[in-house]
Amino acid sequence: MPSTSAIAGPQRLRPVPYITEWSAERAPAARVVARGRGIGYADERPYDRDTDGVLWTRTPSLPGKGRPQFGRVHTLRQRRAMGELLCQICAGPADRNADGVLWLIGEDPDDRGSWPRDLTTTHPPLCLPCASTSVRACPHLRARCVALRVRVFGLAGVQGALYQPGYPSPVLVDAVGVAFGDPRIHWVRAGQLIMRLREFTVTSLEAEGRASG
Repeated sequence: MPSTSAIAGPQRLRPVPYITEWSAERAPAARVVARGRGIGYADERPYDRDTDGVLWTRTPSLPGKGRPQFGRVHTLRQRRAMGELLCQICAGPADRNADGVLWLIGEDPDDRGSWPRDLTTTHPPLCLPCASTSVRACPHLRARCVALRVRVFGLAGVQGALYQPGYPSPVLVDAVGVAFGDPRIHWVRAGQLIMRLREFTVTSLEAEGRASG
């Protein structure tokens, strides 16, 4: 299992999540061109696309090199964590029990206090120790996140940069989430996988900790 790096803070060591991008991992610009039904790279290589033919952002993998770029997500590590259900912090297996896989979601219920039938997220799941540590260390998470046990879920699409036809090259127009099967996906340079959470139960990390103790 990859180890979790940490940096010194004023009060404690701050863990660097597995999916965080480091400053040395900035990829050189790749020229985007029109290709087939959408876009591609001028010097495209086989591994630039996934098995569904989606074009992905090129990102070198140099974890631990330079400084962590908190708030920026490393494309390849996010894809691996989401696709293999790994903890986004330590890269170990996400926590799973009879009620489902553990996710932290920064969402609020609607005005009636109800939750939608399903949610979409680009955040991979977590193991219970990392979820508890993250909430303790981050005031934003303490104020906004909700813990879910998710029973039914599936990959739904990609988040990335949307292009449109232009001359002499396609034109970048927006950052979007696009579902698999949407024709626009051929015009997206993907950066993250999107997971749809279909059936879930709202829980609390305190209760989860007691149950696992």
